[in-house]
Amino acid sequence: MDVQMDKQTIGKSALITDGLSKLLAETYVLYLKTQNFHWNVTGPMFYNLHLLFETQYKEYALAIDVIAERIRSLGSLTPGSFAAYQKLSRIKEELTTPKALQMLEILSAGNKILVGTIKKIIPLAQEAGDEASADLLIERLNIHEKNIWMLDSHLVK
Repeated sequence: MDVQMDKQTIGKSALITDGLSKLLAETYVLYLKTQNFHWNVTGPMFYNLHLLFETQYKEYALAIDVIAERIRSLGSLTPGSFAAYQKLSRIKEELTTPKALQMLEILSAGNKILVGTIKKIIPLAQEAGDEASADLLIERLNIHEKNIWMLDSHLVK
């Protein structure tokens, strides 16, 4: 029974670290995209969006380290290359410089992707009794849902 339990725990841990690796990749791509928009936003909302994007990309930078360290604490290697992130992430890098309103839409969509990823991993962590990962994920969920609200509020006509 203990051997079976260990196999189940290892399997769940692998699913959790796979999910966290995907979350890391998506967070990194969204970080890069948000910083890019921070640098390149123009128009009448420049100042407000410049500050909003800066607040968000700085928070993502901190989150990247926390997520990566959680993966390592679970005994897995952390992906750390652009090639790996592009493979793992449903969020794709931005190759153009969109207008300010498009930037808001793109960043909101990226946050929505992260929310979806997080919601898939939380039950895995909870079922495995991995409270530390579940706590990290719930915190990330709250942050990304708030970011969606902040970004979408600028789009209301």
